[in-house]
Amino acid sequence: MKAMAIQRYGGPEVLEPMDLPMPQPADGEVRVKIHAAGVNPVDYQRRRNGPYADFPVVLGWDLSGVVDALGAGVTDPRVGDEVYGMIRFPKQGRAYAEYATAPVTEIAPKPKRLDHVQAAATPLASLTALLAIETMDLQAGETVLVHAGAGGVGHFAVQLAKARGARVIATASAQNRDLVLGLGADEVIDYRARPFEEQVPGVDAVFDTVGGDTFTRSFRVAKPGGRVVGTVTPMTDELDEQARQAGVDAAWIAVAPSRPKLEALSALVEAGRLTPHVGQTFPLERVVDAHRAQESGRTVGKIVLTVA
Repeated sequence: MKAMAIQRYGGPEVLEPMDLPMPQPADGEVRVKIHAAGVNPVDYQRRRNGPYADFPVVLGWDLSGVVDALGAGVTDPRVGDEVYGMIRFPKQGRAYAEYATAPVTEIAPKPKRLDHVQAAATPLASLTALLAIETMDLQAGETVLVHAGAGGVGHFAVQLAKARGARVIATASAQNRDLVLGLGADEVIDYRARPFEEQVPGVDAVFDTVGGDTFTRSFRVAKPGGRVVGTVTPMTDELDEQARQAGVDAAWIAVAPSRPKLEALSALVEAGRLTPHVGQTFPLERVVDAHRAQESGRTVGKIVLTVA
């Protein structure tokens, strides 16, 4: 089968086409003929630094496609079913290919409202956003600040927070203001005009997908007893102390595959309350360009590879 893989770690140019053996599903797995694969920041981070030991490495965790073979013991899904999911994360997902095997615990029926490109854009980013909302225990009527509201994870977080009945303030550039308002944000803060902490009143919770000093500056805009959840900056004793002195609870989260959570997200999609925004698509053979676009830091919504 065709795949885009790497033989060493490095820049986007290390991604190259390869013919690899057709994968065979193990017990409790299915094989998926991939129609589209999502691209996420973690993809280029792993391309640069590993940590996988055995080359060639096939990156990619988000996929959408059709089941074409079953491993032993699998009765659901069936051959011919359309599925999507985030597979094997953070181990090799191997989604930059024509076919991949997937544990049935990590995929779910593709929402009927989504085509394969939209579905492939959804799993990792929306599961991350959902985990953040759950970690901060966001309640109806509370106010949450979502950083990078037009980004891959942020645009899902805006929608999920609104689905919980929260008031949503999001940071975004001026050019993305209308997009983020269209997602349901109540207010959009132009972080380039003035520091966000000068524009945002005390909020109940903050979700940070940017990292660096954005995470610690967020402590200043959370109310006493507020919650700050981030995806980029792992907690340390020093950060714990800064959060304590600011009177907030701070946490770092790491996403994991989950069929039940995918199914919960699918229900929101089918209800029209959650919609992925696909900013750019590239054919699989142009994955180098997709990685360059993702690394530019100017991505709006998600980048997706079309496979078949």
